[in-house]
Amino acid sequence: MKILVVDDEPDVASLIGMGIHFHRPDHQVVEVHDGDSALEAAQREHPDVIVLDLAMPGRDGFSVLRELRDRGDDVPVIVLTAKALEGDRVKGLELGADDYVTKPFSQKELVARIDAVLRRQRAAMSHRRANVFQHRDLRIDFAQRKVQMGDRLVSLTPTEYNLLYHLVTNAGRLMSHEMLLAKVWGHEYRDEVHYLKVYVGRLRSKLEKDPQQPEYIITVRGVGYQFPTVEAAAPAALTDN
Repeated sequence: MKILVVDDEPDVASLIGMGIHFHRPDHQVVEVHDGDSALEAAQREHPDVIVLDLAMPGRDGFSVLRELRDRGDDVPVIVLTAKALEGDRVKGLELGADDYVTKPFSQKELVARIDAVLRRQRAAMSHRRANVFQHRDLRIDFAQRKVQMGDRLVSLTPTEYNLLYHLVTNAGRLMSHEMLLAKVWGHEYRDEVHYLKVYVGRLRSKLEKDPQQPEYIITVRGVGYQFPTVEAAAPAALTDN
């Protein structure tokens, strides 16, 4: 696995790299120290995960993250934020980050987060079926992991795809917050309801005509979310247990 570490302080980037090497000697680490170099390295190196500091001079981490997602790069991104800046964490997730770690953090914690996003990415790639899901304008080709709304191709990150997959393959079934968090993020994330809320918001912005009046991802207040019951004729309306 190749990990791209982006931090404007070379000593910090080096410490992060050494920590990753210590816990995962088989991982390759590439270090860069500014936003422009991060975008270039993401294209050149094709990393499996990016560890991205948000607070950088010039092109900051938010700008890097926005550019990555705008150009369709779905590489998992873990953002580094200051402990006191909760708003930065939420904004990072809304822009497409897969996870965050607050400073100061232990190297073991960061490596655990890297392991978790890699696990989710592998899970997204494994969710392949021979059939096609169709409900209203939403069409999902499971074999190709291709999502469309009418004629429009929808670009999803692996985490977004995982969440949509578990919702549609359990159409008509109420999925609790804890159940979705465990399936998509892992059991250690079962209390992180804000992750789920942010990602549901991102999916709605990509799928719903009016995200404030959703037709596909329905909120059951205080409990979880539900994809509408799909007619029996829809070939991929299968339960994923």
